[in-house]
Amino acid sequence: MIENTNTLWRYLILAVALTLGFLYALPNLFGFDPALQITARRSAPVDDGLQSALAKTLSDAGIALKSAELGDGRLLFRFPDDATRTRAQPVIEKAVDATQYTVALNLAPGTPGWLRMLGGKPMYMGLDLRGGVHFLMQVDTEAVRKHTEERFVAELRATLREQKIRFRTVSPDPAGGIRVHFLDHDTRTAGLAAIEADYPDLRPTASADDDTLLTLVPTEQYMSDSRKTAIKQNLTTLRNRINEFGVAEPVIQQQGDSRIVVQLPGVEDTAEAKKLLGATATLEFRMVDIDGDIQAATAGKMPIGSKLYRQRNGDPVLLEKRVLLTGESIVDASSGIESQTGEPAVYITLDGKGARSFGRATRDLIGKPMAVVFIEQQEGRPVEEVINVATIRDELGKRFQITGLDSTNEAADLALLLRAGALAAPMEIIEERTVGPSLGQSNIDNGLRACIIGFAAVCLFMLAYYRTFGLIANVALALNVVLLVALLSMLQATLTLPGIAGILLTVGMAVDANVLINERIREELRRGMSPQASIHAGYDRAFGTILDSNLTTLIAGIVLFSFGSGPVKGFAVTLSLGIATSMFTAVVGTRAIVNLIYGRRRLTRLSV
Repeated sequence: MIENTNTLWRYLILAVALTLGFLYALPNLFGFDPALQITARRSAPVDDGLQSALAKTLSDAGIALKSAELGDGRLLFRFPDDATRTRAQPVIEKAVDATQYTVALNLAPGTPGWLRMLGGKPMYMGLDLRGGVHFLMQVDTEAVRKHTEERFVAELRATLREQKIRFRTVSPDPAGGIRVHFLDHDTRTAGLAAIEADYPDLRPTASADDDTLLTLVPTEQYMSDSRKTAIKQNLTTLRNRINEFGVAEPVIQQQGDSRIVVQLPGVEDTAEAKKLLGATATLEFRMVDIDGDIQAATAGKMPIGSKLYRQRNGDPVLLEKRVLLTGESIVDASSGIESQTGEPAVYITLDGKGARSFGRATRDLIGKPMAVVFIEQQEGRPVEEVINVATIRDELGKRFQITGLDSTNEAADLALLLRAGALAAPMEIIEERTVGPSLGQSNIDNGLRACIIGFAAVCLFMLAYYRTFGLIANVALALNVVLLVALLSMLQATLTLPGIAGILLTVGMAVDANVLINERIREELRRGMSPQASIHAGYDRAFGTILDSNLTTLIAGIVLFSFGSGPVKGFAVTLSLGIATSMFTAVVGTRAIVNLIYGRRRLTRLSV
């Protein structure tokens, strides 16, 4: 006789799954608090002193503070509502040094501390639901032109030296292009022939007034391709940086010829995002001009071929304009502690071309001082700072280290930016918007209303048509939604409006399995089988059909995720996860409940 019983371990698995589901779905009930986040730009202190000072400033201004949190190098102030936060923002911005700290709007999860300790986090929501951060970034195409010309200058010098064509100077023309001064007319003729043979992308023009001067201008097609390549590389670099930052479903798109739109839906750490995207994180390695007069350079009499920089302690240092290496050659970077001095360090790995050129350059400069210049974009302008000056002790190759950083956090930040890739052209944030959830509130309300109405309609139908078995299916349907929300929260997926559509579709598909099972049980009862045998046969024989239908839908979801983007991926994620949870609740969950109610009983009829 078939008794339809479950073993204890199956009930335990189901109980653990449901407990975890309820636990990790719970954070979504607590909502978000309007908050302001204060983050140090560099190594400025973010400690109890700063928290106390700013809290007192807010109190003196009559602004109510809900709570304050200090940790992970940031200070977070929570406020009771948006209006209070709006009043507090200018007060805090005035109280802190803008060059040392970043003040950014934030939405902080209201999850209790004990739940956060267990790893509980609410789902992220897209810009169309919860809001997020919107950046419009301007690519400096003029810098692309200058960089291209500087690269041609270095290559032309090397080519002319290799072919033993004597010249006086090769330098960028302030009006655009490159000026090459040869010794005489004959060397200009030889140089022109060499350049035409090796550099088809340069358009040469011989001067009629000076028979030693040759002007070279990159072709329009080449410059257009260079600008497009730079923007494409910047798009790739931004994607890499955002992936390092861990943002789910970002939107990174080119707008026009020189702008890039970045949308970070559901981002918590907006200050860190701005810092990550706004910085160019470019390193340049230059030789120190040991023969130049620093005092004269400080007074404005700059030596030819040199440029004045400042070290972190404010001391001036004179560096050669010639760049030995740039961040473009860096393929990997990691932070650590220098073994001998105990200072924070960044370990850099170069690509093959960069390693060869850097090795050749440093081979002839052993015993001379070299500086590392860190170039960062702040408030729309480049900030150049010498972070390290050291004597070259040996030829530098594929892997080396730099020190002179203020803290291990700064070393980690620099390594992250360099690892994510150097920008092909500088960018600045020309527009920043923090999109509040009110814009998507109607979407949230309509989406929830659709889910509730759909869920209620399905439950009423199942209860009326299948009686007790319909009630069991409704319980499984509710558990399915809980597990789906828990999975989305645990994976920190970003829920968008199409994602809500995926959840609603999952609700309809989840009940399909129970309809198949219940109809199969009714069919076996009509054939004259006993109730217990009908339950057993109904679940076993319906399973193949349920698996087949869900697998085909799962394949469609995988294809949507693979080839779609943005909202389409969001729909695919919720659909695919919903299929997995519905299979579990509709087959395993309802079978456990049915066995618990009807197992080991002598039945004469079933309420189905």
